[in-house]
Order: sequence, then C-alpha cells, then structure tokens
Amino acid sequence: MKTVKPRYGMDEFAQRGQTFYEKMVKPSVTEADRGKFVAIDIETGAYEIDEDDFLATEKLLQHLPDAQIWLCRVGHRAAYKI
Repeated sequence: MKTVKPRYGMDEFAQRGQTFYEKMVKPSVTEADRGKFVAIDIETGAYEIDEDDFLATEKLLQHLPDAQIWLCRVGHRAAYKI
C-alpha cells in the first residue's frame, strides 16, 4: 500500500477540507446521507460518500491515488467523537 505524504500544513489542510465540504458537498447531500462519511480530496474537490469511513476513502483513492483526504461526516461537526 502506497503512503501519501501530506503536502499542506494542518491549518491549511483543515481549511481547504472544510471549504470544499461547505461549497461543494453540503449543498448536494440529503437527509438520507446524514451520518455518512465524506472523503474529500482537498486539491481537486473530488469526493466519495459511504456509511463506512474506510470504504469512502478507498473509493476516492481508487480514482485519485495521491488524494489529500479530508474526512468528515454529514450532519456532524467532526467525523468522530471521543
């Protein structure tokens, strides 16, 4: 399995991921998507949605192997809770 090295600092990474989510993903999700994981490439804005976090990221990596992935969850402030 190939390891993708981060190309952005943590702040820029988070800002880009959240911006893509708000502008491109959020307007197209429905109530049926609530709770699903969204894997977003912070460079292209390409994304995949799945109920399983691993599957969402794997789907995205299938067509963008070097994706810089921001993971979030529809209808939640964060992907996970502690």
